[in-house]
Amino acid sequence: MARLTRAIRPLEHGGAALSALGPSRGVGSPVPSSARTRLRLGAGRFDHPQGPQSRSRAKKSTPAAESLGRSRGSFSTKLHAAVDALGNCLHLVLTPGHWVNCTQLPVLLAGLRHAPGAVVADNAYDTNAVLAAIACRHAEPVIPPKSSRNERRAYDQNLYAERNKAERFFGRLKEARGFATCYDKTAVSFLATAHLLAALDWLR
Repeated sequence: MARLTRAIRPLEHGGAALSALGPSRGVGSPVPSSARTRLRLGAGRFDHPQGPQSRSRAKKSTPAAESLGRSRGSFSTKLHAAVDALGNCLHLVLTPGHWVNCTQLPVLLAGLRHAPGAVVADNAYDTNAVLAAIACRHAEPVIPPKSSRNERRAYDQNLYAERNKAERFFGRLKEARGFATCYDKTAVSFLATAHLLAALDWLR
C-alpha cells in the first residue's frame, strides 16, 4: 500500500442526503436507541497554499465564494461537523478559516432531523448565544465554562470525555489522501468529497 502523506493543510479542532451533496442536509439519521441522542461538535481548518500556476491564471471566483479566509498567515477553509454518540456524521458546514467555530452551532443544530438530548463541545462554544440555541432545542449543554465566566456552570464530565468522537471522525476523513491534502479546488467539490467520505464512514 502506498503510504499516506502528511496533510498539507494542518487541522485545528475546536470541538444531506448524499444525492444532493449540499451543506443543508444531513448525511444520515442517528442510530435508534432508547437513550436520547448525544451530539458532538468539532471543526477542522485546512490551509490553502497558493502555487505559482494559480497566480498566472485568470480569476474565475473569489476567496469568499470558495470559503477561503486568511488565517495564520495563509488562506484556509474550516469544516464544521456534528456527529452522534457513535461518531457518525450528521451534518457538515464549510466556512472560511477565520470564522469563529461557535457561530456555526445554530446552523449545525438546524440541519439535524431530530433534536439531540445533549450537545457536547469544548469551551470555545461557551457563549450566551450557543447556550440559548441549545436551550431552544431542550438539550443539555455539556460544555466546560470559560475561565472568564463569573458563574461556574456545572456539566457532565463523564459525558464530556466522549467529545473525542468528533476529533476521531476528522481523523478518519484524513485517511483519504485526496481529502487530507485538499486536492479539490472549489468549495463545492471539497464539501462534496467530505459528504462522500462521511457516507462511507457510516458504512464501516
